[in-house]
Amino acid sequence: MSLTSNLANLAAQNHSAVPENIRIVMDQARSNLINSGVFDRYLQVGDIIPSVILPNATGKLIDIQTCLQTGPVIISFYHGRWCPYCSLELLAWQQGLSKIEAQNATLIAISPQTLDNSLLTKKAHGLKFEVLSDIGNQVARKFGLVFTVPETVRSIYEEFGIDLPVMNGDSTFELPISATLCCEDQQGDRHTLIRHDHTQWQDPEDIVRACF
Repeated sequence: MSLTSNLANLAAQNHSAVPENIRIVMDQARSNLINSGVFDRYLQVGDIIPSVILPNATGKLIDIQTCLQTGPVIISFYHGRWCPYCSLELLAWQQGLSKIEAQNATLIAISPQTLDNSLLTKKAHGLKFEVLSDIGNQVARKFGLVFTVPETVRSIYEEFGIDLPVMNGDSTFELPISATLCCEDQQGDRHTLIRHDHTQWQDPEDIVRACF
C-alpha cells in the first residue's frame, strides 16, 4: 500500500476518533498558518543552500555540504516521533531507501526533537538513514520553515499527552513546516516540496522521480 493510501486511512481513523470540536480547532489553525504568509518565505528552487551541520541520533555531527560532495541529498523536515503522520512518512522513506541509494544520493530526516527522541525514532522504525536533531529549529529557520504552534493547539497536544517542551528540549512551541527538499549541489536545490498540511505527504517514489 502506498504512503498516500496509508495516510488517507489514518486520517479517516482520526476523523472518527477525534471529537468534532477538536477537529474544528485544528482545521482553523491550519487555515491560519496557510494565510499567515509563512509559505512565501521558504527556500525556493535554485536558492543557495544554507549551512547545515547537525547531530545525528548518537551525537555525531553530520555536515550536509560534505554529503553533497558525493551526490544529491534529500532532506525531509518532520515534526517528531509523536506525529503519526510523520512516522508513516519515515517508514515510507525507509522502504524506498534502496532506490535513493541507487542514485548515489543521501537521505536525511530533520526534526527539532532531542537526540534521545531522535534515537527512539530511529530504533522504533528501523531507520537506516540519518535522523538529525535541530534543537531550536535553527536550521529549519534558515530554510524559512518555522512556525509557532498556537495556544489553542497546545492545549490539544497536552490533552493527548504530547509535551513539546520535553520532546524538543525548549519552550518555544515551534515546529518546522513539513517539507522535502532534493539538493543537487551546494549552489541550490533541484526540487522543493512544501506541504501546507502535515497529514498530506507525497509518495517517496514520486519525489525520487522528480529529483532524478
